[in-house]
Amino acid sequence: MPTNVFVLGHDEHNQQLLEAMPSAEHCVFHPLLTFEEIWGDEISFHDILASAQRDLDGFDGSIDAIVGFWDFPVSSALPLLRERYGLPTASIEEVVMCEHKYWSRRIQRQVIGEAVPPFALVDLDATDPPADVRFPMWVKPVKSFSSVLAFGVADLEAYQAALAEIRDGIGWLGQPFDALLEHVTLPPEIDAAGGQSGLAEEALVGQQLTVEGYRYNGEIVIYGVVDSVNYENSPSFLRYQYPSTLPEGVIDRLTDLSRKVVTAIGLERMTFNIEYFWDPGTDAINLLEINPRHSQSHAELFADVDGMANHEAMLRLALGRDPEFPHREGRYGAAAKWFVRRFEDGVVRQVPTPEEIEAIQHIVPGTTIEPTVNEGDRLSELQHQDAYSYLLANVYIGGVDESEVNTKYEQVLAALPFDIEDVT
Repeated sequence: MPTNVFVLGHDEHNQQLLEAMPSAEHCVFHPLLTFEEIWGDEISFHDILASAQRDLDGFDGSIDAIVGFWDFPVSSALPLLRERYGLPTASIEEVVMCEHKYWSRRIQRQVIGEAVPPFALVDLDATDPPADVRFPMWVKPVKSFSSVLAFGVADLEAYQAALAEIRDGIGWLGQPFDALLEHVTLPPEIDAAGGQSGLAEEALVGQQLTVEGYRYNGEIVIYGVVDSVNYENSPSFLRYQYPSTLPEGVIDRLTDLSRKVVTAIGLERMTFNIEYFWDPGTDAINLLEINPRHSQSHAELFADVDGMANHEAMLRLALGRDPEFPHREGRYGAAAKWFVRRFEDGVVRQVPTPEEIEAIQHIVPGTTIEPTVNEGDRLSELQHQDAYSYLLANVYIGGVDESEVNTKYEQVLAALPFDIEDVT
């Protein structure tokens, strides 16, 4: 009998990754709402949950696992669905402890206070920042992803401008997040904050990175550290790079901090990723955020270098199996996901055709190119963009080492035929 695995937030790119995994041999993957059905002009958490339940209730067969690799609302719907259908899962409270940035910070401060920057809840209708958080700071909603509505501000004028933009846009994610919170018994201070408040945090400096791992039968396993490299003079990501270039002693400290905070939260049979900053000047480590899921952006990187995508760890956990993640058994010594961006508004007049992409991938082996815009798009009208740039394409590259990966990217970038018309 096949093993029926339902994929919440299904998309074609990740379907290909799932089908290529070792554990997929006897699995049948069933789309459980597509990416487009979940993220639109409006997000309704109640409708997503109800629609997924209807599809599962109507399925004529066994429901063996429910998986997903996207941020909210997928990450938060998973424990509710798994509990409903008798599947092993971390509790919804544990997941929301990570998802709600203010709640998460309070837990972090209790467990690893030395690695947590000053932070405070923000009244979005107030004009002054919290007294105990200094400039430069970041201000953001208590629930966000991909840096949407997250602003780095250096003075009061910039702070007030950021709050105005957050007030205008917070409902798109804040309203469905409030709907999620109805399923959770919240501490009084988190209940008062709700899902549409702001959070201010003192700005962190240094090299940004992500620790990935999972918890199985109480054991917390860290299977990789990925470097996040920004564009020069910009907070927008240029690439994710694996393996990390950090000193081994720093990685050991990151592993210890990650185990402490995951132990405090729970997350049994869950993958997780935790973002940090390491300042090479002071050797200080600060935690940025905890995500109760693995990063699907890193899947190809782990497959290239270690020989197994992190999707495989997610699937094995959902099936009640030990992921037994391999180490350096892949075909490449280094890999990166690159973000091709533009920093000014414009109208897309030309994007690479499938034939052009195939030709570039043939000339530059170990490369996968995914445009994220279409002809006719106005960049400033695109959804899910950070506050500082517009994403044109994702490029995945594997190579012998970091130098070869960088050289391959320059070849790909020079060959990509994007045409963007400037607008005023």
